[in-house]
Amino acid sequence: MRIGIFTDTYPPFINGVSTSIISLEKALKEKGHQVFIVTVNPDDMSYKLEDENHLRIPGIPIGIYDYRLTGIYPLKAINIIREWDLDVIHSHTEFGIGTFARIIAKQFNIPLVHTYHTMYEDYVHYITKGHFNKSSKKIVEYLTKFYCDRTARELIVPSKKTYQLFKEKYKVDKNIHIVPTGMEVSRFYKENVDMKKVEQIKKELKIKKDDFVILFVGRIAKEKNLEFLIDAHKELIKKNKNCKLVVVGSGPDFQHFVEMTLESKLNNNILFTNAIPWEEMPTYYQLASVFATASTTETQGLTVVEAMAASKPVICIDDLAFNNDVISDLTGKLFHNKEEYIDIIQNLIKNPSKVVYMGKEAKILAESHSLKYFAESVLDVYKAAIGNKDSQNWYDRLRDRIRKKGDDE
Repeated sequence: MRIGIFTDTYPPFINGVSTSIISLEKALKEKGHQVFIVTVNPDDMSYKLEDENHLRIPGIPIGIYDYRLTGIYPLKAINIIREWDLDVIHSHTEFGIGTFARIIAKQFNIPLVHTYHTMYEDYVHYITKGHFNKSSKKIVEYLTKFYCDRTARELIVPSKKTYQLFKEKYKVDKNIHIVPTGMEVSRFYKENVDMKKVEQIKKELKIKKDDFVILFVGRIAKEKNLEFLIDAHKELIKKNKNCKLVVVGSGPDFQHFVEMTLESKLNNNILFTNAIPWEEMPTYYQLASVFATASTTETQGLTVVEAMAASKPVICIDDLAFNNDVISDLTGKLFHNKEEYIDIIQNLIKNPSKVVYMGKEAKILAESHSLKYFAESVLDVYKAAIGNKDSQNWYDRLRDRIRKKGDDE
């Protein structure tokens, strides 16, 4: 199968969506399929065919992280994509390149599959700066429903949480496939990590042998609710001096949280690493005793799965994005408020054998997110889309009607 993946997020820019696409590309190739990528040029306003399978098109910075917005019909890309002779197009964005994918799919009569990755309503504040949030969320809802309901033949979502958003709130009446994002889980296995590097990082961060380490990995931004973990940590260290919170990542609010930590004189117990290269992340998970997140804006939470693959219990706020992976007292714990979170951490500090047990179970469950199962599930959706393919595109149908009219005359 010849598969075109259209995305505005792809390396060197790394986030959850980019990681998902890297995983999908690798998994499909391992099954013998050809994968073609259309994405943004992160460097300048030029077209760049990096190799015969990777096309980058111009995009302008929009002031949100490193995102760039492309035109919806970049003419220089048309002939290249035509020559790829794609069997299916899989779009991963609702905006510039996503709209381009929709146009190309219609123009060349190629089945379109779309994956919805982001709960955009939780990110409106970056555009509105606190103004018109209610009306902006209605616009986001309308645009999302338009793109996902009227153009894609099949829709993929990564979790039950997103499924319910479309079915219960947006009232989308079409096939919606829940396909959790796959990943190369084995790269996070403890046995595949250089433990000498782990010890070196511990020395650099001044983490002692008897420290209980809570790890957070993600974008350092308001919607990730990092403030919850920091506030709870103030209470935790009153009774547990050797409890440390390690925050891995960067983002728009990084400096804010660093300064908050310094002002509270918590800098010996709350440690910030800033951004870490993707290939080094398995090493950082081995710093942890447990992984924790209080974010309610995830569609799935890939860092939770990464932590599980690294044999770390996951302590998560009770949210549908985590409910399939966090099985209480088996792979981790769910909490509803700060008091519950503190109780869970204190209990685990006192019961190291429980931490080890849940870590082993977490690793076993993480295997369900392997690339093999991911690719098989996505391929099933592609086959469904191809099976629903119209026999002719609009141009062919118009041409046949004109011919028929001529014959009748």
